[in-house]
Amino acid sequence: MKIALDATYSLGRNLSGVGVYSREILFGLARAHPEARFLFCYRPHRLLRSLSDNLPANAARRLLWETREPSAQLFHGLNQRLPSARCRRSVTTFHDLFVVSGDYSTPGFRERFTAQARAAAERSDLIVTVSAFTARQVEALLRVERSRIRVIHHGARPAPPVGVAVQREPLILSVGAIQRRKNTGRLVEAFEQAAPGWKLLLAGSFGFDSESARERIERSPRRQDIQVLGYVTDSQLEDLYRRASILAFPSLDEGFGMTVLDAMARGVPVLTSNISAMPEVAGDAALLVDPADVQSIAAGLCRLATNSDLRDTLIRAGFARAKSFTWEKSVNATWNVYRELLS
Repeated sequence: MKIALDATYSLGRNLSGVGVYSREILFGLARAHPEARFLFCYRPHRLLRSLSDNLPANAARRLLWETREPSAQLFHGLNQRLPSARCRRSVTTFHDLFVVSGDYSTPGFRERFTAQARAAAERSDLIVTVSAFTARQVEALLRVERSRIRVIHHGARPAPPVGVAVQREPLILSVGAIQRRKNTGRLVEAFEQAAPGWKLLLAGSFGFDSESARERIERSPRRQDIQVLGYVTDSQLEDLYRRASILAFPSLDEGFGMTVLDAMARGVPVLTSNISAMPEVAGDAALLVDPADVQSIAAGLCRLATNSDLRDTLIRAGFARAKSFTWEKSVNATWNVYRELLS
């Protein structure tokens, strides 16, 4: 069996959610199925960069041509798009559709993204979505029949080995781009009701409409307690997880939300949204709030900050929840999708 996959997004040290997913699926499939042949396909602007990546013995590097069919029995687009050339069999993974459903990007980007997503949905034999929430969006917004959709959750990234234990500090950590969709402005406003002594750390680059969030930060009466860290490396992020006492992730729209599981796997109690994919991912292992209601976010933060028993309960539940999401499960389920098409 020869499988071609779009490996374009798998390159780099500090990967985004799509990058983590791509790398785990690519290398996980190659490890689990040495009897198969895999073509890791890179779009032209990433091909040279890929040369520094050591591929598995049963994988080969290929250039992904937009108008030339990959020489394989099946092509898997790992990020919501397919090349324009027809493939014998094709699978596409959809992570989220917030660009289509909400005002979280420029009109031009929304138009291009929507066109790519619709084309991929129409031409895919089967579609993988990373949550049931995204599956419902694909069904409703792209008019894909449910029978063509397979839900396969992400895995959780295991915590690295811990050396010297670090004392938890009164820190509320937010991980993600500072932008409208991540709800940074409301989080800052809610944090202003937190008890004195607590600090809010914002780890992430600036995204769409970050100006309004930055303005809200600058005029906050708790400005001295808010640290805007910008982009952080993986090692820096691990240090933040070790020190933080709360993860605040009141996002307005997530297709999955790896950050929630990352925090749980590292023993950080989580506050997150009661909408989009967050209840599906967090289960009963997080404190869920209404992300559109500042008072709901503030009340949740105050509960966690003042109730150590609640934090301990969520830490235990979070460890168990994170362990139930594994990349091995994701890889096996993806292989079963291939078998379904090629059997």
